[in-house]
Amino acid sequence: MAHSRITEADVAELRARIGQPVRRVTPPFYTEVNADAASRFAWAIGDDNPLYHDAGYAAETRWGRQLAPPSILYSLENTVSGAVEGLPGVHAMFAGTDFRWNRPIEVGMKFRAESRLHDIVEHRTRFAGLAIQQIYRIRFFDQHDREVAEADSWCFRTERDTARNSGSKYEPELKEAHRYSEDEIAAFQAQYLSEIPRGADTRYFEDVREGDVLGPILKGPYTVTAAVAFMQAWGNYAVRNHRQAWQYYNRHPKLAARNQNNVPEPPVRVHWDREFAQEVGVPGAYDFGPERIAWLGHLVTDWMGDDGFLKRLNIQVRGHNVVGDATWCRGEVVRTEVVDGEGQVECSVRCVNQHDRTSALGAATVVLPRKTD
Repeated sequence: MAHSRITEADVAELRARIGQPVRRVTPPFYTEVNADAASRFAWAIGDDNPLYHDAGYAAETRWGRQLAPPSILYSLENTVSGAVEGLPGVHAMFAGTDFRWNRPIEVGMKFRAESRLHDIVEHRTRFAGLAIQQIYRIRFFDQHDREVAEADSWCFRTERDTARNSGSKYEPELKEAHRYSEDEIAAFQAQYLSEIPRGADTRYFEDVREGDVLGPILKGPYTVTAAVAFMQAWGNYAVRNHRQAWQYYNRHPKLAARNQNNVPEPPVRVHWDREFAQEVGVPGAYDFGPERIAWLGHLVTDWMGDDGFLKRLNIQVRGHNVVGDATWCRGEVVRTEVVDGEGQVECSVRCVNQHDRTSALGAATVVLPRKTD
């Protein structure tokens, strides 16, 4: 089945939208962060920090109330999660986000967002030929009109046929699903049972040194169940059912590709449909980009403790994390400095799988309490 191509006219039309608010606005999964939303999003990324689950515990922290994982912003607006415009029928591959938070996400906040197309960048890639990078800028405001956060988020638009026909990006051994030994499964279990958030044990700025290690924490081995668990708490604008789904496909006829039964389904099914994922040149079904970035957020918040504040998380998604992959999230401190009185710690972070392949990498900025405060 042939898919849509990237044309100069379509790219020109898209460029004309730079600086303009997004045209296609679909309801966010959450408009208010209540206790249930905070806790369920944390569950979806495997984060058991009581700061996100237990209002009584959270009341005794410096924040005085329950918080939500910072990456819950992915559920509060669709563009930040990869809902792009233009180039109808051309595959969109989520590729990264640069989050900047002004304050933590508190239970009880109600949100509105402003989203604009920020830039269009053309790339020539070995994997998919011509690729169009669409970058959006999203600003998040609470019910008091305070700007809680800003994010730049981007996708690459690639032609499905080109990507499928140039699948040399993946070495032959990576196209076969890995079967883990009982010893490997036991090691995963031991790793998970050893992981705990720092929590109420305050990490002070003065005690941090360049080269200090973050993690590792384990995610996976990845399963379709994991994809379902994440999507239940994250939400996805294109996942609708029965009457509403068919109404949506009628409004956006090029959105839904036909499945093996010739029935339209949304492109997000690459995350659970192995054959469809292979149509875009990937060895199998794979995780969500926002999910992996949320994992790196979990790494940082576990390390910094309840008194820390995640100020920035800037992550590039560099490859696919397919079903069966185990991912270790790890990082290290690269710099510490006092900025405007704040003790800021710069960290490099990354996701590495069982083949020692890096699937996401970037940087985090953490503000830690100072002993002199």
